[in-house]
Amino acid sequence: MTPLAIDERRLQRQIDELAAISEAPAPVVTRVLFSAADLRGREFVRQLSRELALEVREDAVGNLFARWPGANADVAPVATGSHLDAIPNAGRYDGVVGVLGALEAFRALKEAGFQPRRPLELIMFTAEEPTRFGLGCLGSRLLAGSLPAEKAGTLRDRDGKDLNYWRKRGGCQGELNSVRLEKNCYAGFVELHIEQGPLLENENIPIGVVEKIAAPGTLRVDLTGVGGHAGAMLMPERHDALLAGAEIALAVEQAARNSGSPDTVGTTGVFRIEPGAVNSVPFHAYLEIDLRDTQLATRDAALAQVESAANEVCARRGVGLKLERLNVDAPAVCDARLVETIIGVCGQLGLSVKKMISRAYHDTLFMAQVCPATMIFIPCRGGVSHRPDEYSSPEQIKNGVAVLGHTLAKLAQ
Repeated sequence: MTPLAIDERRLQRQIDELAAISEAPAPVVTRVLFSAADLRGREFVRQLSRELALEVREDAVGNLFARWPGANADVAPVATGSHLDAIPNAGRYDGVVGVLGALEAFRALKEAGFQPRRPLELIMFTAEEPTRFGLGCLGSRLLAGSLPAEKAGTLRDRDGKDLNYWRKRGGCQGELNSVRLEKNCYAGFVELHIEQGPLLENENIPIGVVEKIAAPGTLRVDLTGVGGHAGAMLMPERHDALLAGAEIALAVEQAARNSGSPDTVGTTGVFRIEPGAVNSVPFHAYLEIDLRDTQLATRDAALAQVESAANEVCARRGVGLKLERLNVDAPAVCDARLVETIIGVCGQLGLSVKKMISRAYHDTLFMAQVCPATMIFIPCRGGVSHRPDEYSSPEQIKNGVAVLGHTLAKLAQ
């Protein structure tokens, strides 16, 4: 196998240029769905795609597709891609490596004179992060049909603005029910991503290939207590929404720790209170809870335990409870043929490779419902992600792009 000429300096320059498109000053990267920074980032990717003479289109929720036509237009394309939206206080590599890295792989293949038989397509997914609506992987959920268009239309952000408002702001056209893809419309999907964990770095392995992706579940908890003056409201009379929420957050930790599975993790990532004054008893609390596992049974048992604890806490404290399961997804088993193809490519390139479970979930979780799918992981320093100090070296990224490029070439032939 002749190695592809991956230009890691050009790719790093593009990563740095995109990182500068942010709602917060460097080194922080923040790009929330259809914010001004997100829209500028999308245009950055469109322009790079056009420079490669790719055919660019977008669907009704803003998923972007950049296609390299193949010699045979009648066969299913091979797809790759990721996302570029970023949570507040994030870094520059999450998702971005899989978008800009895919474009660099396309460029290297073109420069090598490669002509695909199957079309190759980059997908840049809308809102992989849950920042705007509390629901992750919005674009890929709609592509897979796991989120009905009718339900998507009811999503609202914390200011009450719905998805249609933000779609209009983002320049999206068409109806949401047009987004869903047909089963097996792609011959395969491969996503390049930083690991977001420490295993590859600790074991000094340059490439991971994902066999299974953990199952996420998200709870929204809305608590209504009784507010009052912090000095005048005596302790026996209190129905404190914050304290009820605090007990529920601790119940999340206990459910995850005691599940019996080493892969169960629970996080209360959002906890807001009102009125938020030091001399006022909180009358309202709002929590968003993330529970996930690679095993459906233990994840669902942990969810049920948290829900039971929430009901008990609120009954005991005299606090009103509204609890909603925003999403409860199944784990994905990645395609064995794709996994073995990537392992074979690594062998030909002289790169060691580790079969892995992804405990973070990604758009591949939902693309696996559309077509055969898997992921390529590269190391990231200290396993750190979703922070400004998130980092993968140019050489690590180059290895990942090389494996992706050669894998796409094999699949496209």
